[in-house]
Amino acid sequence: MQEPEFTETKSTEATVSDINTQTGTITKLQPPTQSQDQWLKYGEQISGFLATLPEYVSSFFNQYKQPLVSVGLIVGAIVTVKVLLAILDSLNDIPLVAPTFELIGIGYSAWFVYRYLLKASTRKELTTEITTLKSQVVGKNAP
Repeated sequence: MQEPEFTETKSTEATVSDINTQTGTITKLQPPTQSQDQWLKYGEQISGFLATLPEYVSSFFNQYKQPLVSVGLIVGAIVTVKVLLAILDSLNDIPLVAPTFELIGIGYSAWFVYRYLLKASTRKELTTEITTLKSQVVGKNAP
């Protein structure tokens, strides 16, 4: 004789009617596992850390003042260049502004060549101006 493939087993799971038959009841929360003393201990640790935080920050800033200022200046310069490029890009999108900028650039280049590069005397004048500018920037007489 053949045995059935599936045997019936009794379910030990609770049915919906067994779980909650009363309407409007709320499950009560379990009491906290940590005592009030532990919470006070954590609060004291946090308040102690927050009390010494300004001292830590000021000592860090005093110790690394020069690198922080350098990094700040570099980041500021990058942001300034990005904003300037965004402004120029938006101006370039306005009709007739891009060709006007190109004409201004061509005109200035032509004037610079005429003023400083055509004659030998004006080229000497340009080299002396560049030399004085280098000595002013460097702070000493450049060769």
